[in-house]
Amino acid sequence: MMALALVASATAFAGDSDALKAIKKAKTYADAAQLVKTSQLANDEERAEAYNKLVDLAMDKAGKETGTIAQNQAAVQLGTGKEEAYDTLGLADAICNAIDAAITCNKYDQLPNAKGKVKPQFAEKNAQRIWAVRTHLVNIGQEEARKGNNAGVLKYWGAFLDSDADPLFAAQDHEQEKGYIGQVAYFTGRYAFEAKELARADKYFDIAMQDPEQKKDALTFKLYAAGSNLKSKADTLQYIEQLKNLYNNDPQNDVLLDKLFTMYDGQKDKAAQTALLDSHLAKYPNSFAALANKGMMAIADNNAEEGAKWLRKAAAASPENPVIQTYLGTCLSVQAGQTDDAAKRKELYKEAVQALDKAKQLDPNKSQANWGYNRYQAYYGFYGADAPETKDAELDAK
Repeated sequence: MMALALVASATAFAGDSDALKAIKKAKTYADAAQLVKTSQLANDEERAEAYNKLVDLAMDKAGKETGTIAQNQAAVQLGTGKEEAYDTLGLADAICNAIDAAITCNKYDQLPNAKGKVKPQFAEKNAQRIWAVRTHLVNIGQEEARKGNNAGVLKYWGAFLDSDADPLFAAQDHEQEKGYIGQVAYFTGRYAFEAKELARADKYFDIAMQDPEQKKDALTFKLYAAGSNLKSKADTLQYIEQLKNLYNNDPQNDVLLDKLFTMYDGQKDKAAQTALLDSHLAKYPNSFAALANKGMMAIADNNAEEGAKWLRKAAAASPENPVIQTYLGTCLSVQAGQTDDAAKRKELYKEAVQALDKAKQLDPNKSQANWGYNRYQAYYGFYGADAPETKDAELDAK
């Protein structure tokens, strides 16, 4: 019994394992990282210590480079000396390494010790020292973007964004980055999409959508990215369900409405399209997207009168839209050509001319809407073939 007690006591108070001792003696991050990867450590407490050693070594490198940056800034401000070169990418890689090691360290540091107690030793220090240098990743990532190093941009901005949400950094001051994190997230999402890392792209677009200034663009690209990888009927139906959930959570968002409408169109589900638009207009009668899509559905059905009815309302909701003005004018011209009532025909052509004149005013170079020939037809119907106004309109039709 006494022998067993002595063995237990020796085990309980044993020092660091040989593996941990070797890791703690390592002089470089690369050497220590290789040892951590290949060593058999005794327990979670040793694993936490090992990863904290990696943080120490990474932060040594980061501290050296940021120290040079600070000296250079002082030299510029005081005009006291020559600026020294520093290892920009080495700094960024060191910060990324420190973040990864600190997060893993914290995972083990938060586990109960041999006595069943959770007593983290490294979390607070690691969070504070990494947070102090973490924003360098934004500036360095931007510089790599200028150089065309897309992989570097994704690595550095991705590390910046991923660490922002990690529990290790929950107590740090996030207020300072609110002014730019949405923009960083939006562009990082685009880089992730280009790298075909769609899950990461989706995550970063979600972060960007928390910023009111980035929300619309981020949502648009999020939907585009998600819809670009539909390989089967099941994928498409799943995507439609995703859109429906997003729309139900944000029903006034015309981007979501329009995308869901388009997906129903691809499925030839006219009943779903109609139900969606009618339900939406019952709640939001001035919704431009719903009104415009109602008009376009009528055009697809060759119903010019119905199309003009909805496009008038869409034009009232968004009067500076040359595409809607062009379609409205076209519907009115067609409607005019279909009526036997001369007075009504004249009135419809007049309204068509007004809409198409508006389209020309808004988009004189036809970069958004090709209003030229349709405007000429409306002028032909209203003024007659030989009128000078019609001749001028014919020049724009070419």
